[in-house]
Amino acid sequence: MRNVHPAPQAGTTPEIPDKLYFRIGEVSHLAGVEPYVLRYWESEFPSLAPKKSGTGHRLYRRKDVEMVLELKRLLYEKRFTIEGARLYLDQNKKKATVKTAPVPKSQGDLFAPPPVPAPDFSGIRKELTEILKLLS
Repeated sequence: MRNVHPAPQAGTTPEIPDKLYFRIGEVSHLAGVEPYVLRYWESEFPSLAPKKSGTGHRLYRRKDVEMVLELKRLLYEKRFTIEGARLYLDQNKKKATVKTAPVPKSQGDLFAPPPVPAPDFSGIRKELTEILKLLS
């Protein structure tokens, strides 16, 4: 008989241990889903791609574990379809990249790098023209 993983309480996020890599059994236990579900999600969600060890074992990073927990929330709690969850994640990824775009530093920021002056290209055209005449 298979070992059934108890599902974490709804609305709570399990504590993710401070490790570099997690094996599929650990991720399965944290998320409260069977390992075959994780393997299926890997085939359906390109953003979920754990590394494989030399022996072929899946090694999930912290961002992969967070993705698994988000997928479980979308599919089980929010009742999204696989396609709906995929679209939702794609849209939110685009929004996240827009939100994390660099923000110009204020003038009063002591740690802001000094402004870089624009390069002066005025004499370059003249020099290139002279070089072209010499080569012709």
